Amino acid sequence: MRKTLIALATTTILASPAFAAGHGGKNIVETAIEAGTFTTLVAAVQAAGLVETLTGEGPFTVFAPTDEAFAALPAGTVESLLLPENLDQLVAVLTYHVVSGAVMSTDLTDGMTATTVQGGDITIDLDNGVTVNGATVVAADIVASNGVIHVINAVILPPM
Repeated sequence: MRKTLIALATTTILASPAFAAGHGGKNIVETAIEAGTFTTLVAAVQAAGLVETLTGEGPFTVFAPTDEAFAALPAGTVESLLLPENLDQLVAVLTYHVVSGAVMSTDLTDGMTATTVQGGDITIDLDNGVTVNGATVVAADIVASNGVIHVINAVILPPM
């Protein structure tokens, strides 16, 4: 299983041109901006006032939904979350995608849970690829100066 995860991580990183070059000293936010496929996530992080946190020392593990993942949410969801009166909800959704510490794909085990910065738990499933609360990891182990990014194909929502 470990070899499968390493192969998945290697394949997906090499298949993602935005990440293939490496990131040297770039932090999580700078890495996400450079990729160009996380404009909604970056805008949400800015609106929530979390840029300073995610550019801080860390380390953090971010399960980063792509722009397509945000677009797949019901119509009006993103716009509603970005309203100032929904700041607490936005922060909760975003911090549910972040785990303290650097968790690499080789650290994952089937059925493991991790507590997010938001306080809720996420569950890793390795039965059909790697999923986090049902969202598929499409690129893994993207190292930034203050942590690691795993790209996911869906927005995961904290339990309400």
